Amino acid sequence: MTVTNSLPDGPKVPRLLRLFKFITQPVQYVEDFAKVYGDNFTVWGSRDVHMVYFSHPQALEEIFTADSNHFETGEGNSILRFLLGDNSLILLNGDRHQRQRQLLTPPFHGERMRAYGQTIREITQQVSNEWNIGKPFKIRTSMQEITLRVILRVVFGVDEGPFFQELRQLLTSLLDFMSSPLMSSIFFFSFMQKDLGAWSPWGRITRLLQQIDQLIYALIQERRAESEQHRQDILSLLISARYDDGEPMSDAELRDELMTMLVAGHETTASALTWAFYWLDQLPEVRDKLLRELDTLGVNPDPSSVAKLPYLTAVCQETLRIYPIVISGFFRIVKSPIEIMGYQLPKGTAIIPSIYLAHHREAVYPRPQQFRPERFLERQFSPYEYLPFGGGNRRCIGLAFAQYEMKIALATILSQFQVSLIDRRQVRPVRRGLTLAAPAGLQMVARPQVKRVNISVGVISEQ
Repeated sequence: MTVTNSLPDGPKVPRLLRLFKFITQPVQYVEDFAKVYGDNFTVWGSRDVHMVYFSHPQALEEIFTADSNHFETGEGNSILRFLLGDNSLILLNGDRHQRQRQLLTPPFHGERMRAYGQTIREITQQVSNEWNIGKPFKIRTSMQEITLRVILRVVFGVDEGPFFQELRQLLTSLLDFMSSPLMSSIFFFSFMQKDLGAWSPWGRITRLLQQIDQLIYALIQERRAESEQHRQDILSLLISARYDDGEPMSDAELRDELMTMLVAGHETTASALTWAFYWLDQLPEVRDKLLRELDTLGVNPDPSSVAKLPYLTAVCQETLRIYPIVISGFFRIVKSPIEIMGYQLPKGTAIIPSIYLAHHREAVYPRPQQFRPERFLERQFSPYEYLPFGGGNRRCIGLAFAQYEMKIALATILSQFQVSLIDRRQVRPVRRGLTLAAPAGLQMVARPQVKRVNISVGVISEQ
């Protein structure tokens, strides 16, 4: 019996028109196609290279549990090579990907991760204490400052001095420049990736990266030369780690993984925290319920106790459901024909797991546009229904750390401040590089947290 190739139905849209909408209206891009074609659809390309979007849980399960040898995933992320380097976990495939993943995973889990809780709290307090009470500030800028300082201290082991200041400034300049609406296009049009001098967009990115690399390589050399072995930052742990054959990571491998952690773990968590404060202000009943839960822990609770709070966890989960920071999982390029949900996908097909559409299926999430944390207390969702960090062997290794950081930062700020929007109108996500984010100019104002009556125990608590 001969198997014939078959792909889901889908739009045939000129590439430039499609890319323009994909860049400028990323949510509407997938929503409009899903309204017409349903859970699974094909965006037809030229030269028999087609992109198939899947969001049905059955399809996602088949993709994430399939033998990884069916797919070329690293190449699907080649758009990030200029930034992350050839050795980044995100760009690796097969045995090399698995080998690197095993080495990188331990520092983000268990007791080591929990040890970072006090650091996250201290940095959050430092940044929020710099707010001028009653004066508007850009909430995203503050959240970026928190997450960048956390990454620099936890991953790099630096939090003060000239190195810290210089690296912080260079990284902020690079990521802000690359994430502007105009520069977001540079990821998708290779003709824009030309160094025409220091004043050209690509030329500026290239020079900023060169300066960042100089600092990172200098830090790696400094750490290698240190005699003491008791440092607990992730860079030091990776320097001392060994592959199964006893070999250490090279300087180039360390550099590329450090850049990956910076880019993947800084911007994304800042966006998630920004959305959380937006929703808590939009829905006072959710905020009040969360504050009552935080009150049950008393003053200065242990970070691990904070992280176990069920409603706080549900608020973070719902924040990442309704507007996932990454709209789609990693592209998987079919290397050998595979069947997904009855469709026969030929070699060269690009499979795109749509996180956004999976999170907005009415059958799984009734009234999906409504922010409702309670849905995560009422039932458990499978990893094929809820997947803000991707799935399968490409699931983000930092997901536990990101959720932990998000909870500690939220609880620390809410215990001291009521953070309110200047303009209460509803906002929609915009593209920020390869991610979804709230508009960068979103302004809020902080005031001291008010006294609240904790009805459950009959006491007044002042936070």
